[in-house]
Amino acid sequence: MSIGHGGPSDAPGANPPHGTPQPPTPQGHFGPPPTPTPPPAAAPAPAGPPSAGLPAASPPWAAGPTPPGAPAGPPSASPPAAPAFASPPWAAGPPPGGGTGGQGGRPLPLPAQPGTPRPTPDTAAPFSAPHTPTPHNPYAAPHAPHAPQGPTAQVTPTTPTPDWSALADAATTRTRRKRLLYIGGALLATLTVAALVTTAIVSSGTSPSDGKNTSLPSPESLPTDPGAPTPSFSPVAPPPPPDPKEFISSAEKDKAPLSADTLFPGNSLTLEGRTYPKGATNRVTDCASGTQGNLGGILNANGCTQLIRATFTKDGAAVTVGVAVFPTEAQALKAKNQVKDGVASLPGSGVPTFCRNGTICRKTANSYGRYAYFTVSGFTDNKRNVTPKDKNVFALGDDAAKYTFLRIVERGRVQASAAATADTTASS
Repeated sequence: MSIGHGGPSDAPGANPPHGTPQPPTPQGHFGPPPTPTPPPAAAPAPAGPPSAGLPAASPPWAAGPTPPGAPAGPPSASPPAAPAFASPPWAAGPPPGGGTGGQGGRPLPLPAQPGTPRPTPDTAAPFSAPHTPTPHNPYAAPHAPHAPQGPTAQVTPTTPTPDWSALADAATTRTRRKRLLYIGGALLATLTVAALVTTAIVSSGTSPSDGKNTSLPSPESLPTDPGAPTPSFSPVAPPPPPDPKEFISSAEKDKAPLSADTLFPGNSLTLEGRTYPKGATNRVTDCASGTQGNLGGILNANGCTQLIRATFTKDGAAVTVGVAVFPTEAQALKAKNQVKDGVASLPGSGVPTFCRNGTICRKTANSYGRYAYFTVSGFTDNKRNVTPKDKNVFALGDDAAKYTFLRIVERGRVQASAAATADTTASS
């Protein structure tokens, strides 16, 4: 069905209005609804064009047809003042010709407004006079918006609360099941390993009851991996032997036998390929009796206990070595530092008297441990004095002093070695 302006078939009164007309509520109006005005009766439209003497057509904003019983006449000469704002399109009255368009001149229904029920054909009514909107006052307090109308909003159902107790029981059950599986798996693995070990033992040996050898192979017969590192053990070093000087520095430790034969053994003195025949030897407890000058008094004052002498000769020269023995090393050192004069030469056993009657001889003094040793060397003719040019006399005296020192050191070494052996035997 097409909608257009009314034509010859849209005669006024052809489709009378149904029911009592209801004024529509204009959109945007927040005040009380206007008082409904009863619609005027529809005036018969002229069959043709209006004559020149007829009044002009009513403006769109004029009221509708004159209601029944009201006198018909032209509208007032002074039309009402135009509203401040243009009327909405649905407020205009029916167009000239008696219809609003559509079939049979029936007024078109208004579009549905939010929150307003749409009128049915039985309740549809022609539009009433337009409502004059109130001009907007920018200084007025704002209107509170209307509460939303229309159908009730649908409430979305909430998710039900889970059963936490049931979930906890399920988790506990799963944990217990996993624990049982782990325990069962470990037990099964243990039984499997035990069975394998038992099988290997049974297959590799026999029980002792059958009388056969069930011992494991010796370490020598086991296979070795040439690439594997071999353990290394550092040998435990034995404790160092005692210092030999400890045994010759004090009479408490120096217990080895001491005499001219133990200190100067053999018939000669041999040192670095040089040999000197040995002459007479002597040992006295009165240290001063084997000295010359003030040396005897110094030895006795420092506690000398004995004096051992020995003579060696070579090529017309001779040397006598005298070893003074003290209780401690400190006493021997003090006597050596105070020395004056020297030891007396010892002739005999084929060696004539030398270094007597005022002849000049070479003298030395030294000490080691609790021993102080002295030398006197010169010519055996007892006439010549020793000078720095007499190299053979100096060499003879130096070799005798060095030999004496080595013999004292050897005495301490022997005693230290014997003590170390005794300690090892006791510990084992």
